Amino acid sequence: MIVCIAEKPSVAREIAAVLGATTKMPGYLEGNGYQVTWTFGHLCTLKEPHDYNPGWKTWMLSSLPVIPARFGIKLIDNDVYVKQFNIIRELMGKADEIVNCGDAGQEGELIQRWVMLKAGARCPVRRLWISSLTEESIREGFRNLRPESDFARLYDAGLARAIGDWILGINATRLYTLRYSGNRQVLSIGRVQTPTLAMIVNRQAEIDNFVPSPYWELKTEYRGTVFSSTKGRYDSKEAGEEMLAKVQGADFTIVSVTGKKGREAPPRLFDLTSLQVECNRKFSFSADETLKLVQSLYEKKAVTYPRVDTTYLSDDIYPKVPSILAGLRGYDALVAPLKGSKLPKSRKVFDNSKVTDHHAIIPTGAASSNMTAEESMVYDLVARRFVAAFYPDCEISTTTVIGKVEDVEFKATGKLIVKQGWRAVFSSSEDAGDRDSGTGNAVLPDFKAGESGPHSPQLKETWTTPPKPYTEATLLRAMETAGKFVGDEELRDALKENGIGRPSTRAAIIETLFRRNYIRKEKKNLYPTQTGKELIGTIHEELLKSAELTGMWEKKLRMIENGTYRAGDFIDELKAMAKKIVVNVLSDNS
Repeated sequence: MIVCIAEKPSVAREIAAVLGATTKMPGYLEGNGYQVTWTFGHLCTLKEPHDYNPGWKTWMLSSLPVIPARFGIKLIDNDVYVKQFNIIRELMGKADEIVNCGDAGQEGELIQRWVMLKAGARCPVRRLWISSLTEESIREGFRNLRPESDFARLYDAGLARAIGDWILGINATRLYTLRYSGNRQVLSIGRVQTPTLAMIVNRQAEIDNFVPSPYWELKTEYRGTVFSSTKGRYDSKEAGEEMLAKVQGADFTIVSVTGKKGREAPPRLFDLTSLQVECNRKFSFSADETLKLVQSLYEKKAVTYPRVDTTYLSDDIYPKVPSILAGLRGYDALVAPLKGSKLPKSRKVFDNSKVTDHHAIIPTGAASSNMTAEESMVYDLVARRFVAAFYPDCEISTTTVIGKVEDVEFKATGKLIVKQGWRAVFSSSEDAGDRDSGTGNAVLPDFKAGESGPHSPQLKETWTTPPKPYTEATLLRAMETAGKFVGDEELRDALKENGIGRPSTRAAIIETLFRRNYIRKEKKNLYPTQTGKELIGTIHEELLKSAELTGMWEKKLRMIENGTYRAGDFIDELKAMAKKIVVNVLSDNS
């Protein structure tokens, strides 16, 4: 008998239907030589300190750092979980082979391997690795089951992440709670949680300490168009007024009119972070809400695996594109222009070197009629991005007009969409999403070089403004790039390697900060609470709140996945750091 173990009952049902395992049994489905069972996400977890040493149950400074000689796992104390685990253990004990059908990612690998380890599975194990839950994808996945050994490094990275978070979280939380809170309140500290909170606290400090300063801008209106002085800002009113006096009374003369044609490629396909950013921007969905919605769409076979960090597709998807487009219900008018011609294969869409385990989030083309209103909104974003990827570039024309009054130069710029291209996929009221499009529909008058006439100059006083508070969208981008703010997509891709947290865990980190009352939300803006501010103010160890350092750890976890760094070295590094932090905090006399 072949035992298949999925991560959720709903996924198990989809797999069982394809395999012909249709007989319902307690905790599994059976038939055609298969038994398909499931977990409920995590059934097992790392043991708690008192599981290793009863004396560690009591929080004492003298017992820190708490580091067991060898880490172990245990069942989560939940009657439903225990009952399901006993069923799994019995099935695995009699199995000829096990197929790991967990979510195809680091967390999914960890969840299922811990269960197999706890159940004492001894038979051969193979891995189902698929990017969608359509019948075709499941059948193809079972035709190409891979040996468990192919994913050993993925498990090592997941295990190293879990142990590293345990070492730092347990020890730093106990240490700071005992040392600075006097046990009145638990000061929760985490490897990713604390640097994320620090970014929000630091941003608020920048806002609170910001001192506005005035500056002046010289503008003039000629033939209904506003021109700005190319000198830029004036730091003193006197300097601005001097220039204003110079241009008053004299005619405005057009010096040059230059036009430049340009092209805009379609927006990138979605990875999880960019989808969360876009849903927060457009619909005010939280990162956690978006993750739940797109995960549900995946389980309903509507989109591909969502917990991804790439915006590219692999070459093997290209032949499947026409059938995916044909399967998009309700998008016939948008898909129609693509029929009957060879679809483009851009390197901005298809690049094997940018795809590891999974490709970007795209629709599967499978019919799905039971979406909620919110799921339909998310699905629409994914579907339109996918369709737009195969449309022509948007053609734009940029006109720059230079004018002069005496020797003072002014400039105005207008942009015009000449051919909509991919922009036709999006309604006129919306832009292309998470990008600076740089285009508008402003059309300048037909200026001619040498013409001149009266104008209306004005000196405008403006005050500098503080940085804006984080929203979930901007915080996700900051986490993705370890606090470095970049608009360029190529540079952002390069920085992802050092981002803090994984795409699949960032939403949970933000939710944890809310739950622990470290941050609050006002409209879309995120603010630290007084508790959050005090916690970051208490932490003197830069190691615990540095986004860059946490980003370096994330890079090492990826290196473990790639086989270029040892999991044991990563764990030893965090053990040494925990010991160092204990010594430093205990010697702090502030």
